[in-house]
Amino acid sequence: MSKDPADTSSISFTALYTGHVWYANGMSAPAFHNAGGSMLYHALMPFEFIGKQIAGGNIKTFLLQRHLIIDALVEKAIQEDGVEQILEIACGMSPRGTRFCSRFPQLTYIEGDLPGMAARKHRLLTEQKEITEKHQVVPLNIFAQDSDDALETVMARAFDTSKPVLVITEGLVNYFSLETIDGFWKRLQAALSHYPQGIYLLDNYPLFDNHPLHKTMRVLGGMLGTISRSQVSFHFGSDHAAKSHFESFGFKNTTVHNPANYYQQLAIPRSRGNPFVRVVEARVK
Repeated sequence: MSKDPADTSSISFTALYTGHVWYANGMSAPAFHNAGGSMLYHALMPFEFIGKQIAGGNIKTFLLQRHLIIDALVEKAIQEDGVEQILEIACGMSPRGTRFCSRFPQLTYIEGDLPGMAARKHRLLTEQKEITEKHQVVPLNIFAQDSDDALETVMARAFDTSKPVLVITEGLVNYFSLETIDGFWKRLQAALSHYPQGIYLLDNYPLFDNHPLHKTMRVLGGMLGTISRSQVSFHFGSDHAAKSHFESFGFKNTTVHNPANYYQQLAIPRSRGNPFVRVVEARVK
């Protein structure tokens, strides 16, 4: 494990697996298919099957729940809040930028990731002729400050401060301790405050004490932390704790979305019992 709690250099490999989940479920272009992600995806299939049978949910279930709910919230922000500027941090092989830019040509959509992954994604999109002046992939490190790849620099360079902006981090924040990621959240709130409205969407895995997957998720978190050499953490014990935490930073209108509330609205897989993943929508006005 990395000795630096803010070291993000070893996380990008998980984007390959996640990217193949999107591809295997018809949500991503063939250009995003890769051998590494396919190998990880098929290697985990027996464990995914067992997890689904025993616990009523597995990693793939959580990934699809969070991704599709974030998609729905992004679409709502575009249509109801007039959002035309989006920053997706730790974009990996996410197909979201491609899909939304094809549907909403008014968008300025910036995808950010560590240099290696950003270069890979940029090459793939360039080959598909999807890189445009309004859809870019750039290097971005959430812990960098006063540099070209810092959050504040990327946002200032790409966005108009007279218009609303939406920021997404999917599959990122649980790789860091709460103390470490708090610094990024505080800076993000400050950055969003420069816009007439700022919306932040992220996934979260609250570790409920009475959840049947409590012990399982602790074990999986430890394994993932070892593989990715990071400090995988479950930050909150309840939805109320998550909401209160973000509102203490100045995100004055925070909603925690439970996938169970979307079963009748979206074509998302269902968990047996209380889903383990949440999507947090934190707003700054």
